[in-house]
Amino acid sequence: MKIVYMGTPDFAVPALSALVEAGHEISGVVTQPDSVRDRGKKVKMTPVKEKALELGLKVLQPEKIKKDAAFLEQLKACHPDLIVVAAYGQILPKEILELPKLGCVNIHGSLLPRFRGAAPIQRAILAGDEETGITLMFMEEGLDTGAMIAKRATSIGKKNAQQLHDELARMGAELLLETLPKLQAGQIEAVPQDDSKATYAPMISKKDGEIDFQQTPQEIERQVRAFDPWPGAYTNYKGKLFKIWKASVSQQPNSAAPGTITAVSKEGIEISAGGGTFIAEVIQVPGKKRMTASEYLKGNSIEKNSVLG
Repeated sequence: MKIVYMGTPDFAVPALSALVEAGHEISGVVTQPDSVRDRGKKVKMTPVKEKALELGLKVLQPEKIKKDAAFLEQLKACHPDLIVVAAYGQILPKEILELPKLGCVNIHGSLLPRFRGAAPIQRAILAGDEETGITLMFMEEGLDTGAMIAKRATSIGKKNAQQLHDELARMGAELLLETLPKLQAGQIEAVPQDDSKATYAPMISKKDGEIDFQQTPQEIERQVRAFDPWPGAYTNYKGKLFKIWKASVSQQPNSAAPGTITAVSKEGIEISAGGGTFIAEVIQVPGKKRMTASEYLKGNSIEKNSVLG
């Protein structure tokens, strides 16, 4: 069986590695074009391209796959029996979806039909869901609407987005390897999604990280976890950026105006929010690394009764 793999970010790397390690034939890897990333303004390869080149695989990087006749011919030359997709970043047109005889299978980071779309991991944390997981589905022209062929769940607990991302990426790779023999043997029973239960996970923007202290402490604590590592949950302290990377919720009520610092100790910075108390435990200020409140207070001060925002 020849497989074409389509993916771009870190999330898509474990499944590609797992396919190669398991001995599957990867006839081509499709990823987004190289782009300028980070502060150095240097052009960088996508994580999937880096891994594909390390593995000695053929890499294709079309700008836009829709109506790209040259790319379609390159893809046909790979003779895929199956196309596996993980966070590729472009919508596959009908002519690609219909190309492989076994179809196109997507590795999606949620328990579909919940959280279709670009940011399912962050949205699941923000929503306060108790669990999320991986869904393998046959792809069709709609956004994450295809019939499901396998699922696996995991608890969210107090995991942040990076921890959950890494766990789901590994789970996706494992579930894919377990499912491929059944797919090749024609033993898959695809289950249609219930569209009436669908929710959407729109892309995250930097603005989403800004903390609104009118929210409850629980909502802000989830925001902190959902946006680690990007864009980070942030506010302003005396006109300067103030990021919060780890937080907890106190059971103590708080009648101060939202955003007011009501107590400062080595355990954390207590902040009024939504009628309760939110505690910032790991923070970051411009030019400094992340540090615990205790570490920060050794050489800096936080003024009680100051208002953040």
